[in-house]
Amino acid sequence: MNRKIVGSFVAGCVGGMVLAASAMAGTPKAEDIKKMEAALPATAPATPKKPRKVLIYGNANGFVHSSIELGEETIAKLGEKTGAYTSVISNDPAVFDDLSGYDAIMLVSTTGHFMLPRSQAGNKPELPRKATEEQKKAFEETKEAKTKEWEEKKKAENEKFASYKEKEKQRFDNMIAFVKGGKGLAGIHAASDAYYDFPEWGECIGGYFNGHPFQNVMVKIDDPKSPITAGFDGKTFNIVDETYTFKKEPWSREKLHILTSLDISGMKPDPKKPDLKQGENRPYDHDYGISWIHTYGQGRVFYCAHGHREEVYSNAPMLQEYLAGLQYALGDLKCDATPSNPKTASAK
Repeated sequence: MNRKIVGSFVAGCVGGMVLAASAMAGTPKAEDIKKMEAALPATAPATPKKPRKVLIYGNANGFVHSSIELGEETIAKLGEKTGAYTSVISNDPAVFDDLSGYDAIMLVSTTGHFMLPRSQAGNKPELPRKATEEQKKAFEETKEAKTKEWEEKKKAENEKFASYKEKEKQRFDNMIAFVKGGKGLAGIHAASDAYYDFPEWGECIGGYFNGHPFQNVMVKIDDPKSPITAGFDGKTFNIVDETYTFKKEPWSREKLHILTSLDISGMKPDPKKPDLKQGENRPYDHDYGISWIHTYGQGRVFYCAHGHREEVYSNAPMLQEYLAGLQYALGDLKCDATPSNPKTASAK
């Protein structure tokens, strides 16, 4: 399996200086990898029609989830163990210059303008808060060298950013054309928290992130006959995760085939938001889709809102859903993708 990992945030204290960034993705813990590998399904739900190759992409230019690299590794292992596909992991937007060698793209929590590179330089070196005399001395001794090093990194990064910015729209269009032309796209969690200023992205992935008022949730199976939900045995299940909800538009059961959704009947709101009543995030319909599929042009799209916490990647039924959804996107797993299209629920 060919892999290329590009981009991560760096945080720490060096020579009495704070080198920090607002969020970071980290190398997966050995224990999380071990749990994930133990939860992998033994076989794929469908036999590939031909050898398949998947681009796994986790670059984020907004909030950077700590679980991204674990998620990327999970998707790679799903294909490796079951023989469903081979994969390339790349977090460099330049990979979208030529997608001809791939059958599907899997986006793992790609926030913001994910066709732009993620910062590597961190913040300008500065003294930590309440610095000790020893830290102050170290800061003064290394300030000039560390600051110069940071300035050089930042200059190079700005030049690279400008180059990538020039190509951003073309790379985005390449991805859309890839899907519309008959290939596959799958997204996990924050793939929907991106490109709000490119309306076609919302239509393609199926919806835009609206918030995550619920953490401990009950999920119901909207389509128990779908092979994508087979791992849940048609039963409502509990999961603790940062659960996304979606803006009124473009998310719609008239466009999407909903696989799973929230059962809010017995749920409590986030304790940090005690005034939020159940269903208030979408008061017009109280409808919270979690995973879905749909066709886009000649291509196929699968999305699942869960995948924030590392624990999700050792949840065996969830891994079965990821694999089956990706095989649908690849065109190997036959699924009913007709829009769910129910009558709009009346407001309570």
